[in-house]
Amino acid sequence: MDHTRDPCPWVILNDFGGAFAMGAIGGALWHGVKGFRNSPVGERRIGAITAIKARAPVLGGNFSVWGGLFSSFDCAIKGIRKKEDPWNAISAGFFTGGALAIRGGYKAARNGAIGCAVLLAVIEGVGIGFQRMFAASTKLELPPPPPSNEKALA
Repeated sequence: MDHTRDPCPWVILNDFGGAFAMGAIGGALWHGVKGFRNSPVGERRIGAITAIKARAPVLGGNFSVWGGLFSSFDCAIKGIRKKEDPWNAISAGFFTGGALAIRGGYKAARNGAIGCAVLLAVIEGVGIGFQRMFAASTKLELPPPPPSNEKALA
């Protein structure tokens, strides 16, 4: 297990906050551009600011819910399995996608769970691929052995 990270309750709170910040900043950029483009020519700046104030916190909250649920499920799975591997993230993604879509019924929850698990599997697979690709360049190779003296004596 990775003992350099904080205990799970602190990780969950940290992930809630980090996800909110990421969503709010991304939402400010997205909705700022959208508000600017959808406003009349003379009121584009005020339209952008109004759109940011109205929609960026909502997107931050949505990201926060996803990040907090994912982190909660990830910590629970780590506690149950007593392992830290990519299957934890994939399973946590499965449970997060299902939990967020459960209000839409069984089919929506199933599809959300499978979609989220596949997304997390792709992310984990790409991460493992990059680790292996970059680890190969840092692998130490032994120098060739020095010439033996047996041939020189003969």
